[in-house]
Amino acid sequence: LGGHDPYSASKAMAELATDAYRQTFFPPARYAEHGVAVATVRAGNVIGGGDFAAYRLVPDCMKALMAGEPIGVRNPLSVRPWQHVLEPLSGYLWLAVKLLQEGPAYGEAWNFGPLEQRGISTQEVAEKLIALWGNGRWVHTDPGYAKVETGLLRLSWEKAAARLGWRPVYTWEEALAEIVAWFKAYQRGDDMGAVMQAHIAAYEARAAALGLGWMK
Repeated sequence: LGGHDPYSASKAMAELATDAYRQTFFPPARYAEHGVAVATVRAGNVIGGGDFAAYRLVPDCMKALMAGEPIGVRNPLSVRPWQHVLEPLSGYLWLAVKLLQEGPAYGEAWNFGPLEQRGISTQEVAEKLIALWGNGRWVHTDPGYAKVETGLLRLSWEKAAARLGWRPVYTWEEALAEIVAWFKAYQRGDDMGAVMQAHIAAYEARAAALGLGWMK
């Protein structure tokens, strides 16, 4: 929140709109009457196996690596809070449990971010994916237009840690290793349903070993 580019401003606008809706139609003080608790959630830059979206760093990297082509990186020094998709999903589901159990006590704004508070550059991500894949290279590409976007984005999840007992499971490198493993399995023609079930089970096992509340 608090950014000056349109994308960042849209996040703040969403919070204002949601709070106005909450206070107008589902005021917390009258929860006993309407039974609705409204929360908002924000995640970092979510990444994971199976994402083939266009103009996104990790999908573009993996498609290039599978095709044996160089990876085009538009803004190598941009820093983003990269996180595996299972991280925010675990937080969202655990928050939903709390909303059902305790209602408006948890009807607020929540962040679910990555383990690394410093943020990781797009160049670091591309180079790590190349190393994990085993070959490849990246090149700096000119986007061809002056797109205004924030160079540094971070996300604090201290509130989720303190009140939900939530924390990330994977480091950024472990998240990328999971992604590369997924795409290698995809390229081999493996049963991807079974692969994804195995990845979810591995994530849950790590979370259980860390003693996270949502696994109890």
